Amino acid sequence: MKNKLLVIKLALLIPLFAAALPLLGPSEKADAFSAQVIQHGAVGDDVIELQSRLQYLGFYNGKIDGVFGWGTYWALRNFQYEFGLPIDGLAGQETKAKLAKASKYNEQFVKDQVNKGNKFTHYGGVDLDKQKKPSGGASQGGGGGGGQSAPAKPEAKQPSAANIPSGFSQNDIQLMANAVYGEARGEPYTGQVAVAAVILNRVHSATFPNTVSGVIFEPRAFTAVADGQIWLTPNETAKEAVMDAMNGWDPTGDALYYFNPDTATSGWIWTRPQIKKIGKHIFCE
Repeated sequence: MKNKLLVIKLALLIPLFAAALPLLGPSEKADAFSAQVIQHGAVGDDVIELQSRLQYLGFYNGKIDGVFGWGTYWALRNFQYEFGLPIDGLAGQETKAKLAKASKYNEQFVKDQVNKGNKFTHYGGVDLDKQKKPSGGASQGGGGGGGQSAPAKPEAKQPSAANIPSGFSQNDIQLMANAVYGEARGEPYTGQVAVAAVILNRVHSATFPNTVSGVIFEPRAFTAVADGQIWLTPNETAKEAVMDAMNGWDPTGDALYYFNPDTATSGWIWTRPQIKKIGKHIFCE
């Protein structure tokens, strides 16, 4: 009789344990994204969420359209760099978990705005009830809010690392690779991209010459020019760093100057507002 009662009790308890199992899983598992690795060229709901979360954190300022283009790619790489993740431009499980923990995502609001073709600025601190009004039809939006099909009007094409980016010549790439190798060989890869980014930031600044050669050979601008290391043969890493910078990666935060605090002899450089340190170099405004 006792055995029979025990069997009945177990039969009643098993469903309760089964119902409780989902509650015993990892508490930090975010209800965010699907299981796929999100990469350049992807479209759909995961990309909308990725763009939204990157915009929430201030890394992405493009259109939330569900198309993983180059703007999304570089925003993701910058996020990975700032959060100490492997920098590969892929939204894998570790990157997605970090994004989910660091940001918020109002799925219904975002998809409503995408469906209506609205430009919106929810991410970055603007309250939902203070959003911009519709900006003139679905042409401003990015396709359906929940489907996996690409919008009718995807992001403009950006140059890939395999090609010469628009506005630059092969000579520019070679010269910048020489400068990066002469100035930053031995630095971490991000530090080499950072040096290339400073050169480009100067090209785009009204304070400096508007050509790569003009910036690099400006008097007293770069140690590698002064000591002749500019003419060393660069390795492939230096060339790849240049291409990454030309395609939009700027880990410096728009720096115009950098220096090595262990070897700097100029007192003036210490007066520049400092942004961050990457490797041995401090990058400044």
